[in-house]
Amino acid sequence: MHDPEDDLEADNALEGFADQFESHNRRPAAQLYLVSPLDVSGTFPDRLARALDAGPVAAFQFRVKDMDQHAAARLAEPLQRLCADRDVAFIVNDSVSLAKRLGADGVHLGQEDGDPREARAALGPSVQIGVTCHDSRHLAMGAGEAGADYVAFGSFYPTTTKEVRHRAEPAILSWWTTLFELPCVAIGGITPDNAQPLIDAGADFLAVSGSVWNGDEAAAVRAFAELLANGKTH
Repeated sequence: MHDPEDDLEADNALEGFADQFESHNRRPAAQLYLVSPLDVSGTFPDRLARALDAGPVAAFQFRVKDMDQHAAARLAEPLQRLCADRDVAFIVNDSVSLAKRLGADGVHLGQEDGDPREARAALGPSVQIGVTCHDSRHLAMGAGEAGADYVAFGSFYPTTTKEVRHRAEPAILSWWTTLFELPCVAIGGITPDNAQPLIDAGADFLAVSGSVWNGDEAAAVRAFAELLANGKTH
């Protein structure tokens, strides 16, 4: 015969269960992750220097497309030096081979850019490997199991930087940071005016591109710096 007290005991056993996942490790405040425009030629090194000197930047992603590796490496090298001088992680987008050639701090892989395990074997244990996971919890968990150092969710807002096929909601950041210690990056159309919900939801990094490079890069970085300085740890 069913005893109602059994239900009470079960409820008591579950009481506080969710609280175990409430940031058992206090995560640092969100940080800025700059992504390059596609054109990094000409005066772009000067613009990058201004941006990096305007406020705290955790990482810079070198993202160029449809360019042979020799040309990409020539463009990357002065940018990599600027980052190294300022202790900013230099991340190569898509290409494990270019990351290895440059001795980059990391590589960021899209879903079609290879397996994190293969990237780890090629680049070694200390290189940071990030994986684009769109709006998918399944892809994020798979990336974590494959040894990624961070996962990236987005696009959270409309963006002209790249074609958007996936729209993510801030709730995915809250879900991830509640259950997993691995850092998460929010990306896609993020500006100083719309970033607060992503910070509140638990983003460890804000990946930004157009909102910095489509205008005054120093002013944009200062605006993000002010926002992040006022943001809460989570």
